[in-house]
Amino acid sequence: MEAKGWRLEQERLDQVREKLKARIDALEPEVSGLSDQAAEIRRRFWEEVTVNTSTDEEFEETFYTIKQQAAVLSERERRHRLLLQQWRSFNRMLPSPYFGRVDFLEDGLNGSEQIYIGVSSFVDEDGLTFLVYDWRSPIASLYYDHSPGAASYDTPVGRITGTMELKRQYQIQDGQLRRMFDASVTIGDELLQQMLAKGADSQMKSIVSTIQKEQNAIIRNDHSRLLIVQGAAGSGKTSAALQRVAYLLYKNRDSLKADQIVLFSPNQMFNSYVSSVLPELGEENMQQTTFQEYLEYWLGSSFQVEDPFSQIEYVLTAQSTPNDEARLQGMKYKASEAFMKALQNYAQWLGREGMLFNGIRFRDRVLITAEQMRSQFYGYDTSLSLANRVDLLQKWILKELSLLERKELGASWVEEELHYLDNEHYAEVFSELHKEREVLDIAEHYAVVREKISNKRREDEGDFDFAEREEDLLRQKIVKASFKPIRKNVKRFSFIDVHGLYTQLFIDEAAYRDKTNEVDIPVLWSEICKQTKDKLEKFEIFYEDATPYLYLKELIEGVRTNTEIRHVFIDEGQDYSPFQYEYLKKLFPRARMTVLGDFGQAIFTQSTNLQDAESPLFRLYGETETCLIRLVRSYRSTREIVEFTKVLLSDASEIVPFERSGPKPLLVKVEDGEMRDIRVLKDIAALKAEGFESIAVITKTAAESRSAFESLRKHGGEALQLITKETETFEKGAMVIPVYLAKGVEFDAVLIYEASPHAYGRDNDRKLLYTACTRAMHQLLLYTTGDWSPFVESMDSSLYEMVT
Repeated sequence: MEAKGWRLEQERLDQVREKLKARIDALEPEVSGLSDQAAEIRRRFWEEVTVNTSTDEEFEETFYTIKQQAAVLSERERRHRLLLQQWRSFNRMLPSPYFGRVDFLEDGLNGSEQIYIGVSSFVDEDGLTFLVYDWRSPIASLYYDHSPGAASYDTPVGRITGTMELKRQYQIQDGQLRRMFDASVTIGDELLQQMLAKGADSQMKSIVSTIQKEQNAIIRNDHSRLLIVQGAAGSGKTSAALQRVAYLLYKNRDSLKADQIVLFSPNQMFNSYVSSVLPELGEENMQQTTFQEYLEYWLGSSFQVEDPFSQIEYVLTAQSTPNDEARLQGMKYKASEAFMKALQNYAQWLGREGMLFNGIRFRDRVLITAEQMRSQFYGYDTSLSLANRVDLLQKWILKELSLLERKELGASWVEEELHYLDNEHYAEVFSELHKEREVLDIAEHYAVVREKISNKRREDEGDFDFAEREEDLLRQKIVKASFKPIRKNVKRFSFIDVHGLYTQLFIDEAAYRDKTNEVDIPVLWSEICKQTKDKLEKFEIFYEDATPYLYLKELIEGVRTNTEIRHVFIDEGQDYSPFQYEYLKKLFPRARMTVLGDFGQAIFTQSTNLQDAESPLFRLYGETETCLIRLVRSYRSTREIVEFTKVLLSDASEIVPFERSGPKPLLVKVEDGEMRDIRVLKDIAALKAEGFESIAVITKTAAESRSAFESLRKHGGEALQLITKETETFEKGAMVIPVYLAKGVEFDAVLIYEASPHAYGRDNDRKLLYTACTRAMHQLLLYTTGDWSPFVESMDSSLYEMVT
């Protein structure tokens, strides 16, 4: 770049920063003043209002005074929020107001426009001239999608065509222009190289300055009901998805709020890892949860629910025994679309016969028997759905309870309860009786009664009819309070024995086939039945049974839906089953779904193919409503690590490494476990000396993590952290972590604690080892005390360095 060009750019940057500073200075007193005003209005709210309800006119005046004060307060607070948001946005921009520029000559116009792009918009004092355009604005897509030459972008009123005359990138730090270069179709490698060369952080960062064209297609997809992103490890799919959330909030500012977006993430630690991206872009965080949390919410009061990490621990340690094989077959089958269809058929069968009910008991008596419910239920029109007939039955039960309540008023237990009532109950009834008297005073045909009551009240307040009515009311309150929990449980469908209905599926093979019309069932079905029933009898439930159990429950009771949620994001989407996807679609009927995943990291038994049109996800919304975007370039790891890890998969030839070089993966063979621990700690110290702050010792299972952690600490690794499924926040430092908890997270360096055939020898361990190794950004080290895993042993030796 010529000196003159550099000088002009720095001058322009200085001018923008001066205007930002001036705007910040102007906003500060206004932001502070509005905050003080709102606080003062809240403090003096009732001082400004005289509450008078003695006449209709005064009541109306009071109402409108309160309404007016509330409106003033609301307007002050709204304006304060807007100005505070502006003030924060300008402060975020000040160190680096923009990162890109395009010069665009629109067709039909004489002169080109210089378009500077940053994390937020900044308009000059005239209110018309954009000094900086928000990266999410339609015109900013030129920067991400085109190279100099013919270019276009879409707006709400149509497509704008023209010629891009220049595309330039900047690296600006603390107001100083550090680097500047002109770029072609992709965001320049130089800037991306610098970004990727940095160390891993404890929280994911925004990537708006380095968004690639294929990532931009994910971010700005507006038409698909279901967007599937199949991306290689480190391809930036999660980052792009979070920028997509920011884009959606920007574009739909008036109709979409952050709490109408929900992200299902793999674990709580991952939630912490991504929590700073949206605030960094000036947006509120969307709702974040895990699917396990949802299961716990609905089943936790009835069952001890197995979590997916306990399930995968079982899978990773399973032996070739009939019991283990049956469990594995059960996991796969219960996650399938075939099992969902079987449950639908089962619901139809229940519409004809086999419904199980819980009788309603009260004080050691059965008020309504299960047989009465069954008789009533099967008396309804069979053309009605199962859920509609259950709804009718619920209404019938509540009506019966009302009749039974009245019969209980004269029961001896009510008489006994009367003697134990406290003064509060009497005072409440006394107040109600006086209200009844006021009503009596209004009714003319009760004039005689009113006179008698009035005379008697003067003689002896509280006796005669008053006392009788008081006792009636107290009896009603006692019975109503006793029946209240029964009614509450009926409204929660506790009269349906869902536990028994789900268990009933697993009596034996013949019964299952009869109730579901299912033909193709697992070979070890008898053992699957036994394992499932044994678990349910202890009021525990396998992870693979939790979603089907909820699904059956909703087929019977009616579907729970959340119509407020408009967008659902699912990270590590390959780890969800087709069954779970169908369930989520029903749960969020108005939502668009974005699924992010890598089938190469499908380490759970219930995994779903995301790679092509053969994916069952295409049947969720249909092919016309579904878009699949594949990301094949890996940005996280160095070229040497990517070339090493892609060989671990049998079908990863399409993965393209980003041209960032580093040392080859290092294979270290040691004599025994003690020597390995000494070498691992030595290597961690060396990595820290090089400036790496995020280092992971990755094991296969949680049990191995704990064992490695304790062994390393004995040899001097006191600073190590142990990461478990209970860990909620991601911190920098050296840690020991099982591979399935490391998914979605990246580290400066990764040390595979045991890369032997014992750890990664079975075919289904291939993806597990791939997942572990692809967490590394800069350096990858593998250790063994014996032979190497066959997936490593079969590699070309040019892909790694060996130390023995």
